[in-house]
Amino acid sequence: MTQINELLASKGIFFLTLLLLLLGIYGLVSCKNYMKKLICMNIMQVAVIFFYLCFAQKKGGTIPVALDTIVNADKYVNPIPHGLMLTAIVVSLGTTGVGLALLTRIKEKYGSIEEDDIIRRENRFK
Repeated sequence: MTQINELLASKGIFFLTLLLLLLGIYGLVSCKNYMKKLICMNIMQVAVIFFYLCFAQKKGGTIPVALDTIVNADKYVNPIPHGLMLTAIVVSLGTTGVGLALLTRIKEKYGSIEEDDIIRRENRFK
């Protein structure tokens, strides 16, 4: 039992990230409402960002700035994953904005954002 506790203590954030990802996948598969699907997609994006940022951390690490003293380069944290995740956040916001705009158009055209209602109305015209 202590081995499980040690594993959860050291790698707990990875399990939480995996749980977030699985929650998003479950929501995408099971929900029939397009707004809920968009929310689940955002949950998955947050999980991926958390996952990358967890790998970017270093115990005892510091930011890479030029100092007057000589510092061991092994103590520096790599800033590239953080920059990439800032870009991923911007892309996520853009994707969410486009998704909300599409949902607005779907609501105007079909009067609903439920997948079953839209499929039923589309099949009625065939």
